[in-house]
Amino acid sequence: MSKMIDKLKDIYARYEELSEKMSDPQIISDTAEWTKIAKAQSEIAETAQKYAEYAEVEKNKSQAEEALKTETDAEMRELLYVEVEDCKQKLDGLTEELKILLLPKDKNDDRNCIVEIRGGAGGEEAALFAYELYRMYLNYCERHRLKVELVDINETELGGIKEVVFNVGGKDAYKQLKFESGVHRVQRVPETESQGRVHTSTVTVAVLPEAEDVEVEIKEEDIRVDVYRSSGAGGQKVNKTETAIRITHFPTGLVVTCQDERSQLKNKDKAFKVLRSRLYDYYSSQNQTAYDEHRKSLVGRGDRSERIRTYNFPQGRVTDHRIGLSQYNLTEFIMGDIGSMIEALTIADREARLAGEE
Repeated sequence: MSKMIDKLKDIYARYEELSEKMSDPQIISDTAEWTKIAKAQSEIAETAQKYAEYAEVEKNKSQAEEALKTETDAEMRELLYVEVEDCKQKLDGLTEELKILLLPKDKNDDRNCIVEIRGGAGGEEAALFAYELYRMYLNYCERHRLKVELVDINETELGGIKEVVFNVGGKDAYKQLKFESGVHRVQRVPETESQGRVHTSTVTVAVLPEAEDVEVEIKEEDIRVDVYRSSGAGGQKVNKTETAIRITHFPTGLVVTCQDERSQLKNKDKAFKVLRSRLYDYYSSQNQTAYDEHRKSLVGRGDRSERIRTYNFPQGRVTDHRIGLSQYNLTEFIMGDIGSMIEALTIADREARLAGEE
């Protein structure tokens, strides 16, 4: 506890120092420097202000305890005792809040993200479920005022999706969707099944934080850019001009395609955005291995090969295997009502990290 208080005191001192600098006329005249300091101050503001509240309550408790030592009036002693107990209760709550605020922040949480959905085992049934997951995320994003921009989609003749890639932008986009990465399993009777047997199919979902240009260097000699005519499902919607883009990254073997826009330039911009994010994820995951082994978060690593969730249609049940949570609202869930599951995963991750800090 003493180490935590010492850390909080340092944060508060830093907050006060930065606040003072922001009032310095010389810094105010330098827009770039003032913006840099303001950002640094805002990042620790909540923690510093919460600690100030903690320190005030601690001070009130100490004063009441001191007064109790000399107070002889029974009524006043009772009031002082109540104040001490009230302060203790407040301090317990503030301590838990401060522990959460001191947890290391995921540097990617406030970024936009790239979401990739691909049909796995199960053929056309997997492709149909991939479309339903795509629609589920579109509905969730619309409800939470997140902007979706389609990058690439590969449809099937029966209305399914072999693969879809889209960008999600808005406040804490990656933070909201990062736990969706993994294998999603569906159990239901396909429309094409005449015997009424339940089939199991899988779809993989990958959620990647969007990388900035300066974070990933893409050398011209490391890539090949191909231009071709875009087409839809079954050869439909054929574009007479070559606007679709395919980028191959030789060092990693990554291939990105984009044919959503009618403009070749826009498709190229989107494709490079996805490539940067995939490379950022690729190199970050290599650096994360040791950390992941150490932490072993309760909600898993978000690995695309990890089975994370089962959608059981006969039982109307959706189960997240990482936290052992089952919900019996599958109809609403598949239409985008996934907020309570995302919240449960966020809480489980936070509790796991808090346990790791103890």
